[in-house]
Amino acid sequence: MELLWSPVLYLFALIPVSILAYIVILRRRKPFSVRYSSLSLIRAAAPRQSQWKRHLPFFLFLLAMSSLIMSMARPVSVVTLPASNATIILSIDVSRSMCSTDIYPNRLESAKAAALEFIKSQDSDTQIGIVVFAGFAVIAQPPTTDRNLLEATIQNITTARRTAIGEGILMSLEAISEFDDDVPSPYSGMEIIPLPEGQYVPAIVVLLTDGVATTGIDPLQAAQMAADRGVRVYTIGFGTVNNTAPMNCNPFASYSDPFDPFFGGGGGGGGQFRREIDEETLRRIASMTGGSYHLAESSAELQQVFDSLPTQLFTITETTEISVIFAAIAAIFIVLAILLSMIWNPLL
Repeated sequence: MELLWSPVLYLFALIPVSILAYIVILRRRKPFSVRYSSLSLIRAAAPRQSQWKRHLPFFLFLLAMSSLIMSMARPVSVVTLPASNATIILSIDVSRSMCSTDIYPNRLESAKAAALEFIKSQDSDTQIGIVVFAGFAVIAQPPTTDRNLLEATIQNITTARRTAIGEGILMSLEAISEFDDDVPSPYSGMEIIPLPEGQYVPAIVVLLTDGVATTGIDPLQAAQMAADRGVRVYTIGFGTVNNTAPMNCNPFASYSDPFDPFFGGGGGGGGQFRREIDEETLRRIASMTGGSYHLAESSAELQQVFDSLPTQLFTITETTEISVIFAAIAAIFIVLAILLSMIWNPLL
């Protein structure tokens, strides 16, 4: 808890002053002397009152004063609340190595199927966007709640050459920034104040790749930009180790299409890639941004990874002034002090 007007706390010096004044007043009361024929009769007739009843109203008054001073200091509290506008960006590697058939029917088709199941499992009010990256990255589908649009976008993804993991992260941040004013665009060039460590916006990036960055911005530099904006990046390494399986970019066709329409890439079957997953970089990206890294070597494992992502735990952090709470407590203590004084120490 922080205080906006902390100098007001000097008013707590009034507490010991009030106590001292209360003691002085009690001691300066002049005793009255009246003659009675029987002391036992006086004792029987005099009302009995315990010491704590005598002083409790004043103690409640001190509590009220203390609470009122705290209210004047304007305390604020950081509160974590459920987010109502969660955004998920699926950033998918569509480099040519995704045509590998080490995972049936190939890596790309398997990733498509898992992504579609993941989309279906999300709440209807969760906005989901699709970013694809090869030699460069594009927003294939801006964040939307329209599941039909998302499914059509996933189904139409094809492959291209090279791998720009860092560009995939930046374009994901760009997609988020278009819907969340709290996330500045990475292409704006403006300097931003990084969010405190452990504080995040209600948006995540799920980045799936089967290789290493071969072009574009350094993935770790892009990850730092995501971390500064409070965007968590969950990375998925997809593929088997020491893959020697043949390539097939169109496993469901009866012939090889020499031209892939997406990104101007080429090729049906043929060719092999020996490049392995850069797990160290993917782990560092996840660690820097508050996400986590997962390895999937089969369609079933990939589906399990998607199912385990913490997409139901979106929260936002707000700073709220709570001075009204202390003011209400002060009012309660004052009312209690007055009521108890009237009951235990009536004037008439």
